Amino acid sequence: MDKKLFVVHYQGPFGYIKPWTAVRDGETYSQQFLTPSIVEGMEKKLFPETLSEKGIQKIVRHKLHYKGIDLQQEKTQTQAWEAKGSAKNRYYVRNQSILRRGIMLSPSLYLAFMTEEDAVVASKQHLCLCRNEDIVLPDADIIAMDESQFSALPGFELRFDPSYSDSFMVGFNRFDENAPMYGRIEIGGEAVLS
Repeated sequence: MDKKLFVVHYQGPFGYIKPWTAVRDGETYSQQFLTPSIVEGMEKKLFPETLSEKGIQKIVRHKLHYKGIDLQQEKTQTQAWEAKGSAKNRYYVRNQSILRRGIMLSPSLYLAFMTEEDAVVASKQHLCLCRNEDIVLPDADIIAMDESQFSALPGFELRFDPSYSDSFMVGFNRFDENAPMYGRIEIGGEAVLS
């Protein structure tokens, strides 16, 4: 028998989830799934009482989908200063470069909870997908559904069980002493909407 879930739907204008492998890439596209540390970070934002607890306690499932990817340019500066000129006329500069980022357009995030009380708390707060400017806002209504209905929702979901035969490494968990994180992608419905 399916578990009953209480789902909060969040939407925003754009979002970017930097893949852990894209440390210095000049061009990178937003990752289409949430890692365990991202979900745990969202949970700790929504439920500050879980800050001292390790692991994900309240968010039981998630789905992320979007309408498209827009390639944008950003100018960045290095952290280090470089000395230029002669000893008498020395000056310092910070090198600049151009990065191209593929940003998700109109991201839509579903978070599922086991209790309606947790869903109500979550439905009264905004979230950021990863960066502070990537705000998604909740819909007013909480959706009650069975787990099979949730699985059929459109979107990408990383299932966090490392024992799956098709699990792959998705980064290092900042909440767990940088332990490797693994998961398996499940895609429901039309994950990229037109």
